[in-house]
Amino acid sequence: MTFLPDDGFPLSEIPGAYATELGDTVVVRAGTETLTWTALHHGSNRLARGLLAAGTAAGDLVTLLLPNSTDLILAVFACYKAGVTPQVLSPRMTPAELDAILELGAPSVVVTEADGALGDRAGAVTVDSLGAGRSDGNLDARLAPSWKAPTSGGSTGRPKIILSGRPAVSSGFDSGMWGIEPGEQALITAPLHHNAPFVTALSAIFLGGSVTLLTRFDAERTLSAIDEYDVSWVYLVPTMMRRIMALPDEVRRQYSLATLRSVWHCAEPCPVWLKRKWIEWLGAERIWELYGGTEAEAGCTLRGDEWLEHVGSVGQVTWGEMKLVDPDGAEIVQPDVSGEVHMRVTPGTDATYRYIGAEPTVRDGWSSLGDMGRFDSDGYLYLLDRRSDMITVGGVNVYPAEIEAALVEHEQVLTAVVIGLPDPDTGNRLHAIVHTPQEAGVTADGVRAFLEGRLSPHKQPKSIELVHDSLRDAAGKVRRSELRARRMAAPTR
Repeated sequence: MTFLPDDGFPLSEIPGAYATELGDTVVVRAGTETLTWTALHHGSNRLARGLLAAGTAAGDLVTLLLPNSTDLILAVFACYKAGVTPQVLSPRMTPAELDAILELGAPSVVVTEADGALGDRAGAVTVDSLGAGRSDGNLDARLAPSWKAPTSGGSTGRPKIILSGRPAVSSGFDSGMWGIEPGEQALITAPLHHNAPFVTALSAIFLGGSVTLLTRFDAERTLSAIDEYDVSWVYLVPTMMRRIMALPDEVRRQYSLATLRSVWHCAEPCPVWLKRKWIEWLGAERIWELYGGTEAEAGCTLRGDEWLEHVGSVGQVTWGEMKLVDPDGAEIVQPDVSGEVHMRVTPGTDATYRYIGAEPTVRDGWSSLGDMGRFDSDGYLYLLDRRSDMITVGGVNVYPAEIEAALVEHEQVLTAVVIGLPDPDTGNRLHAIVHTPQEAGVTADGVRAFLEGRLSPHKQPKSIELVHDSLRDAAGKVRRSELRARRMAAPTR
């Protein structure tokens, strides 16, 4: 492989450049489907013409309601060739959730599965219909002003879109951040509508690698795919790591994992016991962790051997700048004193993101994602409780305000508070405390039925507790931490 894109190379030109050299090489596989570089180049040309014919204009968002698949990668590159920004969303979203995000982003086209739950939406098109009868010849060069547009539920219960500050051009930033090398054989185990899987899958492709997308997570299939496809780089979240480690020893020993160079995890805290087991199994040099927000202003990375010297840390700051701030806004400079983590890009660097639907929490040029932490004397960061109320369940960030807003739509629900309680599988489980009048006769099953269709499955509370006394104190405040502490001390619910 002689071609590698320089920084600033248009992403729209990536498929054609590699097709010349690696035409019959598989660039993406998902389930039983494979896609070569030649097929990616010509197929994305057809789809791009379909997007342009549908009325897209430079700078638009195009929403891709597609699961992990070769079609999804085709559609992403079609967006780049049409000069628009791909916005990958979960096809399992409820109509209400989807409507809120579409209202924010106002996409010019929504691409969905023909047989998907949302396939009959007005104005939605399929990959097949977009490309039908279109030429696969090259198009005039176009450049989208942003290369990705992940979404977040938002701490207010309303969604926001996080537009990347980088246009649709190549950059060594993401691949360097994740330790992805040219020609990488990458295995992506999570849906691409999450930011980290999207970034890592696309970064491997930009560098001429091959990406295997799991269409659903399976612990043993993850191991067999590593051996089958000579995988060198893997993305996991700790929930997946738990499930792999729960496999019988004799099952895990069936797979050599000889080609595996690095395993990266992020998205949720990794328990110390679990990380130790992975280090003992695969070796410290292969286990990596990344901490940072989708906004990508700053972040930390950490290899397993460093972690053994700083157990529980998420690493040193490796890009951008971070500092800790006390409740009065003063910077904390002493080691091992906790504060709120604030970040900013390296001075003189362009902005890494722009919100649609929200405003960042910024103080004197430093922004906060609501995390609390401390630095040790060597500059390693340790995360503590989140200042915000966000709950991470199986590597997915869930905002209680969104669930609480759905609960209080019930006419007999006076107040609702959603907290996270420990779960051995997903790290946290969602527990809803629901205040209703005793005479209303509301049941937990009735509340669950009410939430169906209003929230995606991963946002549904796993347990519902009905109470008939106010959840607010004398000052009218909900003390979420106190509610959680009492339930942590009580018998298991």
